[in-house]
Amino acid sequence: MKAKTRAVLMTLVLPAAVQVQAQDAETRAAALAERMTREEQLRYIHGYFPPMSKDRPADMIPSAGYVPGVPRLGIPTLRESDASLGVANQIEQRKGDVATALPASLSLAASFDPDLAYRSGAMIGAEARAKTFNVLLAGGVNLTRDPWGGRTFEYLGEDPLLSGIMAGESIRGVQSNNIISTVKHFVLNPQETLRTTMDARIGEADLRESDLLAFQVAIERGKPGSVMCAYNKLDGDWACENDFLLNRVLKQDWAYKGFVMSDWGAVHSTVKAVNAGLDQQSGRELDKAMFFGKPLADAVTTGAVSAARLADMNRRILYGVVSTGLIDRPVPTSAQPIDYAAHARVAQEAAEKGSVLLKNEGGVLPLARTAKRIVLIGAHADVGVLSGGGSSQVRSVGGAPVEIPLKEGAAASFARVTWHASSPLTAIRAMAPQARVTYVDGRDPAAAAKAAREADLAIVFAWQWRTEAQDIETLALPDAQDATIDAVAAANRRTVVVLETGGPVLMPWLAKVPAVLQAWYPGQRGGEAIANLLFGATNPSGRLPMTFPADEKQAPRAVIPGLAAMKAADAARAGGGTYGMVERDLSPVVPYAEGAAVGYRWFLRDGVKPLFPFGHGLSYTSFRYGGLRVEGGKQLRVSFDVTNTGRLAGADTPQVYALAGRRAAPTQRLVGFERVTLAPGETRRVTVTVDPRFIADYEPAARRWRVAAGRYPVTVGRFAGDASLSGTATLVAATVRP
Repeated sequence: MKAKTRAVLMTLVLPAAVQVQAQDAETRAAALAERMTREEQLRYIHGYFPPMSKDRPADMIPSAGYVPGVPRLGIPTLRESDASLGVANQIEQRKGDVATALPASLSLAASFDPDLAYRSGAMIGAEARAKTFNVLLAGGVNLTRDPWGGRTFEYLGEDPLLSGIMAGESIRGVQSNNIISTVKHFVLNPQETLRTTMDARIGEADLRESDLLAFQVAIERGKPGSVMCAYNKLDGDWACENDFLLNRVLKQDWAYKGFVMSDWGAVHSTVKAVNAGLDQQSGRELDKAMFFGKPLADAVTTGAVSAARLADMNRRILYGVVSTGLIDRPVPTSAQPIDYAAHARVAQEAAEKGSVLLKNEGGVLPLARTAKRIVLIGAHADVGVLSGGGSSQVRSVGGAPVEIPLKEGAAASFARVTWHASSPLTAIRAMAPQARVTYVDGRDPAAAAKAAREADLAIVFAWQWRTEAQDIETLALPDAQDATIDAVAAANRRTVVVLETGGPVLMPWLAKVPAVLQAWYPGQRGGEAIANLLFGATNPSGRLPMTFPADEKQAPRAVIPGLAAMKAADAARAGGGTYGMVERDLSPVVPYAEGAAVGYRWFLRDGVKPLFPFGHGLSYTSFRYGGLRVEGGKQLRVSFDVTNTGRLAGADTPQVYALAGRRAAPTQRLVGFERVTLAPGETRRVTVTVDPRFIADYEPAARRWRVAAGRYPVTVGRFAGDASLSGTATLVAATVRP
């Protein structure tokens, strides 16, 4: 199915064939659960963390998780791997195992391409299956509420519609391989500082209209076999024992039939967690106790947990196993061949479609292949491209030419800064074979300026590393890179900056350079993708999935909650802290005062001008919008024409916004988008049918969405706040159940 026919409209009623399939899966799962013995039921609801497991079953492979199956009933053993950006089997990586490394999820989100999200997920799922994994810890959909979040690069930005659609399609792609994907981390887990103890506070209506809505859309579209609950607390209760989140929202309001697994080290009780809706304890060795072992058996015996609830836990796990087709098509028992070359092409496509041309003055880009002298500066651009750290880090095909160790004794992916072996220098030399292309490391601004002065063109590669388990403390580029860029820009007016970052950075030099390309962490074919974009072999088409602030003070929280107290505690403990995997005595309450006004909604509501707005991105061609038609009544529908007015083929992503909401001050909300690829002079009609939840208020007391009757201003633009076209819809009152 082409991207333009994939929906920005979420289906509220499942097709009959899908309903029948779901009913069959539920019936089969229930029958299997009933046939399990009590001992088997108690064994399938907790998983091992193989690196720390002492009683290792014979068929356990080193990976993120292992849950022994029930061979007599054909119930498969669950073999789990981290997989946000590829099959990130951290343990096997030490033995030389490799996988295809996709760009950062932010790059995928920046493509605004649901079809690419599906194909990327399908690629990861295919590799996982070939490596004998059948559960992928993928599907990260936490909204970016703060620009300094350590795992921002693993997620899909700040908007619930974009994040939900892209996550849902990625999950659907993974599960097309008849394996299980999770969606994570449920919910409101936007910071890494004290992530295992922080207490997020927000009103229910605000939560439903922002972070929960992103998860709801992802679950509706992707139908993940599992939901992974988060480390943090929500309104005083741990996310993995939060009755409101797991029972009321997920299982009752959304009628979710799959299972809830914990994050590794996120379980704090037995009876409370089970009765609140947690179905499986994951990575049990990382918890304080084996909560779902003997304590659960005793609780069932005493009646504190009912036998029916234990059966329900297993039925839900088995529903994930059956509904994805895993039980009928088990993964192979030994590793299978993988077409890494084909998969690398998917990774490169994702990098090219997701890179965002932020600035391009004076036609500096695309570069002419007739340039004689080009110098590349900084970020190990001679040998590779940067990757993010943490459990999502993939040991990519080709290896890691640069690894910078940071801390002894921590998990390797949390304690090293790693570059994938995809050399921008080599790729640029291939694009401009007649040019003299050189490289300097950029550590000495004076030396970098001298090299730039002697070149026709200078390309500065700037970087900022992010990782799971710690937030960045400043949006400024590290290692005096700003000074290097200043010096190079002063020495050569034809200076291009390529940013390899996991989120927004400050750009005090922006006015001095004519061109900036945001490449994120571009994956294992990032060097080739960057070269294609710089020279115009690929026309840039990415759009920012998050707002880039002009100053750290523009964010809702200018400082990281709990950071100062954590540093003081660590100093007192003489260097304590093991990358967030142990609890501390600190539990900061974090009130999300912005509520549902996340990201661009916050900036537009308060009239704050960012450095670059959500949705911004340039092209080497130009586009015109026209012929707007806005239809109201019972449902909002917007249609318009998009024309390529330039001389090159290219892709554009017009965005539809509505000023909506009545319970508080109305906010601008993204209600639809479509990625459109056009030849020069070509025009295409785009129609967006708006899911009513994205213009509605959530009413907690009634447990429903309500669209108020009235007039709704609508704009079509190139970014949040742009009004290339504008109109008004008059809607009648309507309600939608959760």
